[in-house]
Amino acid sequence: MENIYFIMIIALAALAVADLVVGVSNDAVNFLNSAIGSKAISFRTIMIVASLGIAFGAIFSSGMMEVARKGIFNPGEFYFNEIMFIFMAVMITDILLLDFFNTLGMPTSTTVSIVFELLGAAVAMSIIKIGIDGGTMSDIITYINTSKAFEIIMGILLSVVVAFSIGAFVQWISRVLLSYDFERKAKWVGSLFGGVALSAITYFIFMKGIKGTPFAGESYEALGGVTISTFLENQVFSIVLISLVFWSLLSFLLTVIFKVNIYKLIIGVGTFALALAFAGNDLVNFIGVPIAAYQSYEAWSASGIPATEFSMGVLSSKVPTPTVLLFISGMIMVATLWFSKKARYVADTEINLARQHDAKERFEPNYISRSLVRFTMMVSNYTTTVVPNSILHKLDNRFKKPVIQLPKGKVHELPAFDMVRAAVNLMVAGILISIATSFKLPLSTTYVTFMVAMGTSLADRAWGSESAVYRVAGVLNVIGGWFLTAIIAFIASGIILSIISFGKGTAIGILLFVAILLLARNYISYNKKSKAIIAEDQLVKAESSSIQGVISESSKNISSVMKRSGKLYRNCIEGLARQDLDRLKKNKNSVVKLSNEIDELRDHLFYFIKNLDESNVEASNFYINILGNLTDITQSLEYIAKITHKHINNNHKKLKYNQIKELTEINHELEKLFMNTKEAFDKGSYEKIGIILTKKQDLYNLVKEKIEKQITRTRSEESSPKNTTLYFSILLETKDLMEATMELLELYYEKHDKSIPPASLPAE
Repeated sequence: MENIYFIMIIALAALAVADLVVGVSNDAVNFLNSAIGSKAISFRTIMIVASLGIAFGAIFSSGMMEVARKGIFNPGEFYFNEIMFIFMAVMITDILLLDFFNTLGMPTSTTVSIVFELLGAAVAMSIIKIGIDGGTMSDIITYINTSKAFEIIMGILLSVVVAFSIGAFVQWISRVLLSYDFERKAKWVGSLFGGVALSAITYFIFMKGIKGTPFAGESYEALGGVTISTFLENQVFSIVLISLVFWSLLSFLLTVIFKVNIYKLIIGVGTFALALAFAGNDLVNFIGVPIAAYQSYEAWSASGIPATEFSMGVLSSKVPTPTVLLFISGMIMVATLWFSKKARYVADTEINLARQHDAKERFEPNYISRSLVRFTMMVSNYTTTVVPNSILHKLDNRFKKPVIQLPKGKVHELPAFDMVRAAVNLMVAGILISIATSFKLPLSTTYVTFMVAMGTSLADRAWGSESAVYRVAGVLNVIGGWFLTAIIAFIASGIILSIISFGKGTAIGILLFVAILLLARNYISYNKKSKAIIAEDQLVKAESSSIQGVISESSKNISSVMKRSGKLYRNCIEGLARQDLDRLKKNKNSVVKLSNEIDELRDHLFYFIKNLDESNVEASNFYINILGNLTDITQSLEYIAKITHKHINNNHKKLKYNQIKELTEINHELEKLFMNTKEAFDKGSYEKIGIILTKKQDLYNLVKEKIEKQITRTRSEESSPKNTTLYFSILLETKDLMEATMELLELYYEKHDKSIPPASLPAE
């Protein structure tokens, strides 16, 4: 039986490594987003600076490990075997929960997840112990640190509201003072801003970096005999004032003499500071539990007392974490930062919600987001009637964005927001976390950094009338995910603890196997999703400013749509014939994906028209008609995919042999149409389009013939109304599909200039 605990220590070590990977993938959003979004410094430089911050923070994080040992429960009330079960339940739950949120691309709090997992497992174990001992539920306060749990919940609520409000206020003031032409302001303006920002970030490094180190409790004569921690708390005003003067003067010298962009310096230092804080304080969320388990195992092994009788009061004392373990953990975190694709996917969520200009919105609006936007617009309209027009005009000028001539198709080349907003994000997040630390308030770095970024976005007018409902919905989704994290972590950890407590080693083995399977499944699923995003058949936005350029660029899209349409229609017919529900469901989703891509092309229409040369405005009419035909094609496919899936999903009668045979015949002709069209556009053989158009009437007649046959069958032998409705619906929608395709071909055939040399046409 003793060997099971040694095996559990090995399993916990492996889980710690996995937790570090998924944890960094989630929390990289905290310190990377401002630098990445502003594109102030190169991505490589950002990663190097963040890596240094993580490395230093990890090495000096020993003092933060006490949370896992005694912060949530009273260890003296549990025996060694019970503590090990708690720790195992917590780690299994943690990696599965974080990986789930990472796969969704939603940033969540590793602090809240680990705390509520510890709380859930400890409560479950306490209830089991109370049941065995014959106690009452009121005895649970003996085992659990209830005041700490309440503090954390309040910290969540406060961090969401305070960070958002202060971020919005500081950004509004900064923009009014600096405007979007901040780089043209007098040198002293940027220097003063740099002094304030760097002072805030420096103090943040002191509070969250040095204060968390083991030597923060050492006293020094130079500090008047007090400890570093006490000195930092007592000399706040002096430290901030000296820092402000020093950094302001240094900023001025760097700006005037060395021509350094002070905003880039702020972003670099701020990124280092938040990475330092992340590693120094959040490392406990990933390895705190395994280290506490290892130290528990060492104490129990040396005692010679049975695991079921050895009290874990030893965890109440402070034990330093070996530096070598911290160093190894830091290196794993740095490696994950460089190689994890999920880290960048999670970061994209916040950057897209904070983006200054339009982009593809990830979230759908809901009732709450619409109501909040309407209320805000109502308040804004009321404000404009109270504030004098002269003041409103001056304020509008401060928020006037510079015009950049760049088509939306190249929007990825623009920064998501400017350097002022990036600097404010880092500065305000640093200040808030520093204040919370000095007052010993539990605060999630994820919550603070995310809500500050959202507040600055709102104040910077990034959420316009065309994007506000989507952005607000996104913020609500993320906040909802945070509270969901706490609930899921508490319940899941408690359930897993109960399973382990009763199933012992067998249960642990099964749970670990299930965890590995789920992680592998999520990894495979994410890779498939990533590959689908960059698939070669994905449609591309037109950027040409001439009619011939649009013809050439759109040809590739037409080829892709034809190829995918043939496959989608075939799946509908074959899935219906074989009553393959799974195939029809996947096909329905694929049609929706194609439809969404064409919607994106339509959303790009405004920017396409703005980019056209005055002499080539005719191209806009041509492009609009192309999009109209493509929309008609996808709408027909979408309807056919929906009704075929619905028919099989509702277990209706199978179509008759003759009906399937006739649909297969139509499918064969449609596939030839789509394939020939694809080849024509691939080779630039627009003469071949004329040949295809000659067969238009034959296709129409084929569908008409099948409709007449079904009418005859319905009058004489058909007995299923559902089958009749489905069959007619497919035929009529197929006719619309053919007509939309033929109209598209006629449009190209009429518009194409036969004099264009073949070299200018898209090659196969």
